[in-house]
Amino acid sequence: MTKDPLLQPYQLKHLTLKNRIMTTSHEPAYPEDGMPKERYAAYHAERAKAGVALAMTAGSAAVSKDSPPVFNNVLAYKDEVVPWIQKLTDGCHEHGCAVMIQLTHLGRRTNWNKGDWLPSVSSTKHREPAHRAFPKLLEDWDIERIINDFADAAERMKAGGMDGIEIQCYGHLLDQLWSPLTNDLTGPYGADTLENRLRFPMDVLEAIRKRVGDDFILGLRYTADEVQKGGIDAAEGIEISKRLAKSGLVDFLNVIRGRIHTDPAMTDVIPVQGMASAPHLDFAGEVRKATGMPTFHAARIPDVATARHAVADGLLDMVGMTRAHMADPHIVRKIIEGREEDIRPCVGATFCLDRIYQAGDALCIHNAATGRELTMPHDIAPADTRKKVVIVGAGPGGLEAARVAAERGHDVTVFEAAADPGGQIRLTAQSKRRREMIGIIDWRMAQCAARDVTFHFNTFAEADDVTALNPDVVIIATGGLPNTELFEKGREAPHVVTAWDIISGDVKPAENILIYDESGDHPALQAAEMAVEAGATVEVMTPDRVFAPDIMAMNLVPYMRSLQGKGVTFTVTRRLLGVARDGNKLTATIGTDYSDLKEEAQYDQVVVNYGTLPLDDLYFELRDLSTNGGALDHEALIEGRPQTVVRNPDGRFQLFRIGDAVSARNTHAAIYDALRLLKDI
Repeated sequence: MTKDPLLQPYQLKHLTLKNRIMTTSHEPAYPEDGMPKERYAAYHAERAKAGVALAMTAGSAAVSKDSPPVFNNVLAYKDEVVPWIQKLTDGCHEHGCAVMIQLTHLGRRTNWNKGDWLPSVSSTKHREPAHRAFPKLLEDWDIERIINDFADAAERMKAGGMDGIEIQCYGHLLDQLWSPLTNDLTGPYGADTLENRLRFPMDVLEAIRKRVGDDFILGLRYTADEVQKGGIDAAEGIEISKRLAKSGLVDFLNVIRGRIHTDPAMTDVIPVQGMASAPHLDFAGEVRKATGMPTFHAARIPDVATARHAVADGLLDMVGMTRAHMADPHIVRKIIEGREEDIRPCVGATFCLDRIYQAGDALCIHNAATGRELTMPHDIAPADTRKKVVIVGAGPGGLEAARVAAERGHDVTVFEAAADPGGQIRLTAQSKRRREMIGIIDWRMAQCAARDVTFHFNTFAEADDVTALNPDVVIIATGGLPNTELFEKGREAPHVVTAWDIISGDVKPAENILIYDESGDHPALQAAEMAVEAGATVEVMTPDRVFAPDIMAMNLVPYMRSLQGKGVTFTVTRRLLGVARDGNKLTATIGTDYSDLKEEAQYDQVVVNYGTLPLDDLYFELRDLSTNGGALDHEALIEGRPQTVVRNPDGRFQLFRIGDAVSARNTHAAIYDALRLLKDI
């Protein structure tokens, strides 16, 4: 018997949850045709088999046709969802994991040009800034219809074997009615009294209860404090919580603090790296204390210590570790086995959520198997034959290659030119706000150390260094160097420095700087942050129609908070054509892709961010010595088969390159390259 608070069972009504760890509702955007098919089920089953007590699926499943799937949501308004829900539920129940689902009507938090092209509806005439669709004001027949839709959807989920459901009431339709900020209605559902604002959610809960009975578990995830003037404050949120408890309609409360109608507001609800961990945990504890209700909560609880504190100190009954389980779905198993040091850390990069809000699917920046459970392993199987694997480069891709090869049982040696591992991640971590990114490197180094990987740092590997080891497989993960060529000019821009120069501290920011961002990813804004901190006046320029398009919604927020109000200018649709020295100044010639317009502007310094060019000299030196000539069988890679290409029968080893040594991409791509190649070596 363990005394660990996280491993104690919890009795929720008739349901015994085997521990205190859950994954809260989130939509990874894996449905197909609105159904939670094999990929969706495999994703949740992976966490279930590793010991999660409760999987709260969907984020959120749509109950009505005029709540179209803007996040590729599960369509709970279709009868055909029931057998898919049953398969999903069975897959988790098989491992002793309880399963529930979150139901919602998105209200104005969607678009009319999705699904069946029905107008969005809301209690307010104002569009949500994040989704931009102007809603139709709810009529009485809309309210009656949607109440019935919730009850129908709940009945489908019960028929699919779910243990319960959670109703979404923050940022979506129900919350739009109960918040004074978003209720323009009059009459029984209007904004004049709290009772009227709560009427619609209460009517929904009553209708569901009548349909599914008292034994089916029913809860609410809701904002108990909007943290905005004129909205629901903490005192009113506690009063709402008490009314929910007194109603007898709900079996648990899942507490949210804040709003999600804009990117900054959502980032405060779901903090990213550089922000405080568990910022709303104590408030959730206040709700639990005031109501005596079973209380759940999740908001950047990334580590076991914080989760353990939440339960041990009576703040929560069930603690949500959702992004943490995207980084490592086996957290509970590793706690049980006394292997907490093996848990792959969530570094708060929020690559997962940012992809969803760009209409992509959720992927973890440093676990390439998450969301790919049907094709990628979380546990690496040993190889039939032990091989000698040499890896050049100890960035994220090279270290992932080393980790996977070592777990396969191979003899692994890594060469790294720098004194420390990390590559571009170590550069990223120079920013105080983004220093958590080094966890991607630290975890892999620890995994490699536990498997006796040999490292040679401060070693700029040459062909003889590699061949002297008589390798069977050579992986080139040397990354790239900043590209300072101007677009289609075929020559380097004179007199410029790179974003890397500023971030690393190798070049000090001048007084008046142009940061020209041809790439649209983090280094340009990271350099801008550092330059502003040094007192520079900064202009960020891009030829694109928006700046920093690869820094998605939530990660853009901290950049804007650090740059706005400090004299930073953002210029879009302008292309840098050339840079010339003019005394102690630089004259930049600036054009546009939209016309023949040209103009000049003077700066003290021009900083270029235009991706990287592969550092691939060693790869080409080794190609003729390899059996495959560096060739990669794409079909075998995609289908999960070993590489068998032979272009040179007299070759001595297989040779592959990964990550930015191939072309400039991102951290996830480099890690995915390594995992799907090395898992079959």
